[in-house]
Amino acid sequence: MKSLFITATGTNVGKTHTTLKLIDTLAKQGLRVGVYKPVETGVKGSPADASLLLEAVQDVNPDFASLTTNDITAYTFPLPAAPYCADTKGIIDLQYIVDIHDNLLKKCDILLVEGAGGLMVPITQSYLMIHLIKELGASALLVTPSRLGCINDTLLSMMALRSFDISFDWCVNLYEDKESFSAVTKPYYDTVFPHWWDTEKGLEAFSKTLFA
Repeated sequence: MKSLFITATGTNVGKTHTTLKLIDTLAKQGLRVGVYKPVETGVKGSPADASLLLEAVQDVNPDFASLTTNDITAYTFPLPAAPYCADTKGIIDLQYIVDIHDNLLKKCDILLVEGAGGLMVPITQSYLMIHLIKELGASALLVTPSRLGCINDTLLSMMALRSFDISFDWCVNLYEDKESFSAVTKPYYDTVFPHWWDTEKGLEAFSKTLFA
């Protein structure tokens, strides 16, 4: 059993998009895939991201068939903000988040854990998303954008993961500024990270390394 934490350089970068594609890719390799969304904010009714993820997993893993979004999320909040800010009543229990992770891990070969926002998003006043990755003992997949300025965001996130000694790979969700990406950003990646990959072309190769 293995846990992979899907994180990003920030919000609206493509974590859910990437996680959904990973579910499909891993299932086609014969793996029982599970999913976990520890905290989702901006929830009005049913949690949108968790609903999409659960529906996808239920199609490929019967052990998740009877679960609801309440089973794959520890906390949901209506305010679209960092968990610490959205948690206006101070109810977040970090051990509860870990316990749900450990229980879901028993139902699958690999558990995909989708974070909220980026690595430095506060879950509590002193506990950040990157602390959760470390505590879960998960490896990470860093999803980065293709828009102007993404090099800086990507390098900062890499530095953070390395400073916490977290094993990670990274990919580009190539959708913003797609036309200018080849001139504005790609030359640097090609030179410094010649094996970089994007979510549309590299997920299958990446997924095969998870249990190598």
